[in-house]
Amino acid sequence: MSPVAYVFSIVCAAVALLFAIDLLRRGRLRERHAIWWIVAGSLALLVAIFPVTLEWAASVIGAEVPTNLVFFVSIALLFGVALQLSSELTKHEEKIRTLAEAVAELELQVRRSQQAGEPRQASPVRSDAAATTRAPIAPRTERAPGETEQRLG
Repeated sequence: MSPVAYVFSIVCAAVALLFAIDLLRRGRLRERHAIWWIVAGSLALLVAIFPVTLEWAASVIGAEVPTNLVFFVSIALLFGVALQLSSELTKHEEKIRTLAEAVAELELQVRRSQQAGEPRQASPVRSDAAATTRAPIAPRTERAPGETEQRLG
């Protein structure tokens, strides 16, 4: 490896690692996401500083070409990131569905109370842009997998 390529690979790996750490420090990247990028940046920096480690790891694993090992590790890392993000997406979809059901229940209660002729109280659902107070949100109740709530209207 030429000295220019050696220095360039070290600088690129260090910049990538420092960028991930800086995003974590500023709160723009959460810890559970940052860990993947810090691991990748650390491995890249290790291989950039000591290129022989890549050749050693490839021989231990039995990879004919060390570059194939780099591609395999990169794909495995990206698969892990995609799996983690998919898991979090599923959790957020469940939370959104639960919140939407709670809002539907509250709207139904408001409609029923208006139809019954009860005097209107402060609604927990914002009905106009001028509303400035909100009612507290009730805590979420846990359900068993596959159990659904009855949809209200």
